[in-house]
Amino acid sequence: MTMTVNTVQAKELIIDCLESKLVPMITGSPGGGKSALVSQIAQDFNLKVIDMRLSQCDPTDLLGFPKVTGDRAEYIPMITFPLEGDSLPTDSSNKPMNGWLLFLDEFNSAPLSVQAASYKLVLDRAVGVYNLHENVAVVCAGNKSTDNAIVNRMSTAMQSRMIHLELESDSNTWLDWAHQNDIDFRVTSYINFKPNILNSFNPDHDDKTFPCGRTWEFMSRLISKWPTTIPDSKRALLAGTVGEGTAREFMGFCKVFQELPTIAKIIGNPLVIQVPTEPSILYAVSGTISAHAETDNIAPLIQFVQRMPIEFQVITLQDALKRNRSLLNEPSIKQWISDNAKELY
Repeated sequence: MTMTVNTVQAKELIIDCLESKLVPMITGSPGGGKSALVSQIAQDFNLKVIDMRLSQCDPTDLLGFPKVTGDRAEYIPMITFPLEGDSLPTDSSNKPMNGWLLFLDEFNSAPLSVQAASYKLVLDRAVGVYNLHENVAVVCAGNKSTDNAIVNRMSTAMQSRMIHLELESDSNTWLDWAHQNDIDFRVTSYINFKPNILNSFNPDHDDKTFPCGRTWEFMSRLISKWPTTIPDSKRALLAGTVGEGTAREFMGFCKVFQELPTIAKIIGNPLVIQVPTEPSILYAVSGTISAHAETDNIAPLIQFVQRMPIEFQVITLQDALKRNRSLLNEPSIKQWISDNAKELY
């Protein structure tokens, strides 16, 4: 049985590899967050990402282009690769960066000839006879062969040149990321309600697309234009984002929000507004409150939240704090945590 890791665990392990000058190979389903994970690591360490799709490469892209000088020939490296003696990169503001992160994506989708051409790059950190700059970190990634993605066999020689990590979708870690990146609360509420729908990728699916971390982010960007009601005329648009069946269920879930009391009404009458009992509606209420909780309205919102079942109190407060850490300083939050610390943590 293959040991899998979520994105939080993968990030730590990838950093371990890079600090040891080793090359991790991240394998996961399409849309599972491999590219986003690499970008986050590069941002954390102030590295410039060099994104190479090996499935689109030719061996000369990795070995260098032949050049004849007199009666001798040599291979000239592509400008893609930072070499010894090159200056460190700068960001868009012309500020110096710490180095580069060379991301060899779609690695196992590349022809065997291209994979073989990358041996020296991956193991020896060299392009032909030229060494990579010492401040270059290398990360590889690819899809799983079981996902009906374009995947070619990797030789045992290449396998032993990498540290292999298999990435698995995890709703909790994705929701942590979503709350910190302004993903629409209707999307996060739905994933809270149906965690398995975050990534229900089926290699044999008939739809043109499928729900995954990437497509739910697309969904958030699309529906942000309709903060109250998603028009029925947009059903085809949503189906083209996460698949027809999932889009239909999601639109039905979003209609629940139209029947909820507004935040203003909850704030005005936190002890009077009726608390729903249906789980799907409770998830919708929880998502609405956590998305709109601010320091100037949290006290009455807490009064309403405390009338909800304890598990939904926990979900609401966890999500609200992930979106807005400053709420931790509010007396009503401190009191709730003091009363419910065991359930919250």
